[in-house]
Amino acid sequence: MKEKMLFIGIALLISIGLALIISADAGSLVGLSQEQTGQIIALLMVLILVAGGAFSRRIKFSEMLSAILLWAGIFAIAIAAYVFREDIGKFAGRLSGELAPGSAIVSENGRIALFHRSIGGSFKVNAKVENINLNMIFDTGATVVVLTHQDAQKIGVNSDNLRYNIRVQTANGITHAASIVLDNIVIGDIERKNIKAFISQDNLLETSLLGMSFLETLSGYSVMNDQLELRD
Repeated sequence: MKEKMLFIGIALLISIGLALIISADAGSLVGLSQEQTGQIIALLMVLILVAGGAFSRRIKFSEMLSAILLWAGIFAIAIAAYVFREDIGKFAGRLSGELAPGSAIVSENGRIALFHRSIGGSFKVNAKVENINLNMIFDTGATVVVLTHQDAQKIGVNSDNLRYNIRVQTANGITHAASIVLDNIVIGDIERKNIKAFISQDNLLETSLLGMSFLETLSGYSVMNDQLELRD
């Protein structure tokens, strides 16, 4: 009998809380829309039903209290996950960017390639250059695509024929690079041909750069919510 009365009291308190949420639009106080608040209310109703099932059985008060605390904890975690879902999504995106750095998420029509920002803050991009897979970094500050000396060798460039006569300003000062034209670059399902590129001198660049000579051929690109979107 005591257990039933306790359940009735809890149910009444929850019902009063629901009424206050609806009447005062309390969801807006924590950044929730009316639709989101309604979804949380639905979750609360599910909790009441689950609790009702538990209280309908004759159980010890200690077991009943443990069950209340357990369900309250589960519900609190669910609410926190829902409220902070965008932050959790960003972290998950960055984590996936580290576990599979540079991997493109390609849209169904193949016209969009999406990348997650790495924990280091940059956007790593896996590109196929001259049919060879290379790791690159998205860089709008680079006027052209820039390949490291090692990556240039990977795609078959003969370094003996290169002339490092292009004056280039870098964060570490002025250096010189060689100019070439790449037959093709493929990122996701986006392919471009005859792309101007520079090749850096040996040991001057750690990672190749996806610069503007490729990016300006796209219909658009954007960075939002730690995501890079390249549009064909």
